[in-house]
Amino acid sequence: MLEPGPGMGFFTLPLARLVSQFGRVIAVDLQPKMIASLKRRAAQANLLDRIDARVTSAETMGITDLEGRVDFTLAFAVVHEFPDAAKFFVDVARASKAGAQMLLAEPSGHVDDTTFAAELSAAAAVGLALKERPSISRSHTALLVKC
Repeated sequence: MLEPGPGMGFFTLPLARLVSQFGRVIAVDLQPKMIASLKRRAAQANLLDRIDARVTSAETMGITDLEGRVDFTLAFAVVHEFPDAAKFFVDVARASKAGAQMLLAEPSGHVDDTTFAAELSAAAAVGLALKERPSISRSHTALLVKC
């Protein structure tokens, strides 16, 4: 699993429980302080061995080593924070296996309909097709699948 922008790990720890001892959650964040907090919380929960926490940059998520290996990406309230949404989707698509899914959720208070539609277009341009539009309160959402 890939989780860009995990912050302190609100979703990361439950995801690590889901992957069990055989899976990994790759959490990438721009802020070293957030990654340090995430690692501390994961260690306290005995989940650190299931989490690959990486400090990244605004230009790249630093996940080229994952090409074709990711089966699920959780992008929750994060794509609008990237300087180039198209580059974000290129990185995710490259890391994803065929058939991999991505849950994209953007806060409707920060991201308008036009911006979210542009994100969906950028995702589609790299082979991340819209599967469905689940409902998450106060969010624009899409479940995408890699073709």
